[in-house]
Amino acid sequence: MSKLHLVFGGRVKDPQGLEFVDLNKMDLVGLYDSYAAAEEAWRAAAQRTVDDAEMKYVVVHLHRLLEPDADGINRPKANA
Repeated sequence: MSKLHLVFGGRVKDPQGLEFVDLNKMDLVGLYDSYAAAEEAWRAAAQRTVDDAEMKYVVVHLHRLLEPDADGINRPKANA
């Protein structure tokens, strides 16, 4: 499986948080098969809005959500 990464951003209520104001106005930058490519896209998107403190872009490691134990970290199992 590829190590998928999602880059997106939008206006946040607090520049130190991740509570986005309007999910209908999110900027979906794209999906990338490597962290390096995702980081490059994130930097470009963030640079375009560098003067707007309420705009935030993030990289989400989708591969960790799809296969949370594939990175070798033992996580507690949820009780069934």
